[in-house]
Amino acid sequence: MSDLQAAFDAAVAASKTLSERPDNQTLLRIYSLFKQATEGDVAGRRPGFTDLVGRAKYDAWAGLQGTSAEAAMQAYVDLIGALRG
Repeated sequence: MSDLQAAFDAAVAASKTLSERPDNQTLLRIYSLFKQATEGDVAGRRPGFTDLVGRAKYDAWAGLQGTSAEAAMQAYVDLIGALRG
């Protein structure tokens, strides 16, 4: 396992134990970085206008299209590290 993968796995675990709940924009950033790192570019149709949460998640993830898994992992690790202080 690479050092980056180990750091990413540790950050995923740490994200579940943050002392404060991040704001919605930060939560979307965490979600989108995780999805890009683990699944790659977004696929499927954008949710309908009645699914506001689904649309926000889709749009956040779609904003990272073309980002490599490694870059998304590193950004995730950095973000969680910043949130932990």
